[in-house]
Order: sequence, then C-alpha cells, then structure tokens
Amino acid sequence: MSEVRIAAEPRTEFGKGAARRVRRAGKVPAVLYGHGTDPRHITLPGHELMLALKTPNVLLRVDGLSGSDNLALPKSVQRDPIKGFLEHVDLIVVKKGEKVNVEISVTLTGDIAPGGVLYQELVTVEVQTEATHIPEGVEHSVEGLEVGAHVTAGDLNLPRGTELVTDPEATVLTIAPERSDEEVEALETAEADVAAEAAEEAAEEAGQAEEHGGSGEGESSSSQ
Repeated sequence: MSEVRIAAEPRTEFGKGAARRVRRAGKVPAVLYGHGTDPRHITLPGHELMLALKTPNVLLRVDGLSGSDNLALPKSVQRDPIKGFLEHVDLIVVKKGEKVNVEISVTLTGDIAPGGVLYQELVTVEVQTEATHIPEGVEHSVEGLEVGAHVTAGDLNLPRGTELVTDPEATVLTIAPERSDEEVEALETAEADVAAEAAEEAAEEAGQAEEHGGSGEGESSSSQ
C-alpha cells in the first residue's frame, strides 16, 4: 500500500474567483471530511498531488493541519475536461484498521491456447479491505485457457484480508473462437452499412430542418 505525505494549508476564501487564484498559484482546492468531523477546506500542492494520484487508491498523510492522524483516501477527483488539470479533490479521512470499499485493477497474465480470442469484461472489481492495506490490484493467469472458458469475479484469488464486493457471478473474461476472414469481412460490411444508414438519416433530418426553416422565412416575408 502506497502512502504519500503531502502538505496542506487551510483555505478561508471560497467561490469560483478564489478557486481560480488557488489554481494560478499551482495549488488545488480540496475538502477533507469523515469520521463525524466538520469538513475542512484546504489547498494542496498541485504537482505533488498530481503525482500521488497516479497511484490508484493512494493513501495520503495530510500534514500541516490540526490532529495527529490525518490519513485520507481520494474520494472524488475533478479534472478540467479539456486540459486535464486538477480542479478539486474530495478526501475522506480513514483510520488504521478501518474497512473501506474500493476498486482495484484486474491484471491478466500468461497466454491463452491457440485458436481463441480473449475478451476482458471487467478491468476492475470492487472489494472491501483495510484502509491502510489496500492492494494495488489482483492478478489472474489465463495460461492455456481454451475456447469456451470463462472467469468470474468469484474465481479471482484476492489478497488476504480482502473481500469481494462485486457480484461473484460477474464475468471477468471469456475465451471466444477466432473469427474467420469471411466473418470479419461480413462484420465490417455490416458496421459500414449501419454507419452509412445513420449518415443518410442525419442528412435527411438536416435537409428537412433546413426546408422547414426556409418555408418559415418565406411565410414571414409574405405576411409583412
């Protein structure tokens, strides 16, 4: 479990203008809450926070605030939809020994048997685990799996002390037969036909809208 120390400063100004000033200074507005405490509005150093958040479920030890044990997990991260920079972060306080629900990654290892194609349905699963010992993920070997095989969430070998929250019957992966060249060509043709029909319908709708718009303008002119 990765733990990162990060320095925080209390935040006393609020609103969009104040948030923009915080970001211009290279910091990120954040809220720290949980365990019955009042939400604390803080700012965090933008670069250090960005690096920390590259680790899934990173445990942050927030320094510079009152209280001796400010451990927190990122609960909600807001990013600029275009540029991707951090806009705001919600942090939830956790305690040693406390159980939390988190998403962990599913990594597949090995090679399947020839003649099959692997389709991974789930890349993460939800688990319950100790807040200070969150596993980085779970690995599952697909070595030698043949066509028709499938793996469910319940088949995953989770780390000790970690319990599955995702439905155990949820499909993680399946092994399907390889498509023949004829099947691939037929599929591509069908997809092209669907795209052409959609484009044709869109053009017809655009033409009808333009026609209605033009007739409306003509009626307006004649009424004058």
